[in-house]
Amino acid sequence: MSRSVRTRPEGSGQALSEAYDTALLDLDGVVYAGGNAIVHAVESLATARAGGMRLAYVTNNALRTPDTVAGHLTELGIPTDADDVITSAQAVARLISEQVPAGARVLVIGGEGLRVALRERGLVPVESADDDPAAVVQGFGGPDLPWGRFAEASYAVARGVPWFASNTDLTIPSGRGIAPGNGAAVEVVRIATGAEPQVAGKPLPPMHRETILRTGAERPLVVGDRLDTDIEGAFNGQVDSLLVLTGVTDGALLLAAPPQHRPTYVAADLRGMLTGQPEVVASGAGFRCGGWTATAGATGAPVLELEGDGDALDGLRALCAVAWTAAGEGSCALDGGKALARLGL
Repeated sequence: MSRSVRTRPEGSGQALSEAYDTALLDLDGVVYAGGNAIVHAVESLATARAGGMRLAYVTNNALRTPDTVAGHLTELGIPTDADDVITSAQAVARLISEQVPAGARVLVIGGEGLRVALRERGLVPVESADDDPAAVVQGFGGPDLPWGRFAEASYAVARGVPWFASNTDLTIPSGRGIAPGNGAAVEVVRIATGAEPQVAGKPLPPMHRETILRTGAERPLVVGDRLDTDIEGAFNGQVDSLLVLTGVTDGALLLAAPPQHRPTYVAADLRGMLTGQPEVVASGAGFRCGGWTATAGATGAPVLELEGDGDALDGLRALCAVAWTAAGEGSCALDGGKALARLGL
């Protein structure tokens, strides 16, 4: 099923926590950063839950088990059960189980989260290419994963053993900065073998399917901070999304977003789940939201221009409408730097 090209953020007369039955929340950059809760996250999630919205936490990180993730969230003041956590390890384990016999051996290049997910599907984790595996799976193994694990994967894949990856995120945030992610490890095996893995994690459909199967969501809202995983995953799953600006996406990236990276809604943080969203409307040669009106090159220059005042997020929504309309199915090339600076974004 095709989707029409989004040319502006949508409005909502209802609080999003009332309009949707389940929030599918990314973790790092949305709920916490560097192990600590992001400002307004704890109280916003508590209010949404008290109002009847189910909260599910969806992560591409295959290292930690759902129990471990749930324990961390609970320590932060967000009561969470293991059943509320969905990982890319679970998604890839289901994908493998549909293609190999029950009880098959799977060569694991990764951490405990991957082993637990495979056992949940009746598969047997093994450590060597000489253990006659029916599949090879790679998931993030943390900074202490030995280099020799990539050699084991390469030996098996080169023999024609089917190869799977939990996700292909090239980087992962850490307390000290940006570190190589599972995608970088996958590249090592790709270079050695010339093969291509089947990938389960966001933004690909297996992760969305796993999330819907485990939550039973009928009207889900994806909540994330990354355009290329969270928002694209929602686009691929044909569900609505809320982008929060507490993580890696800034105003410039949002204005330049191609269709698959354009969220349904935009908010500063998770408080945006608890409110409606203002409507963005056509106004003359541009678009208006709240007290702001945005236009494209009203003075003849190839720039986005902004007039008015009010909430900065309303200004950003108006700018998105102009940028996305001008870009159509591509990325906007208009310079929005001056307008974003005026908004403090």
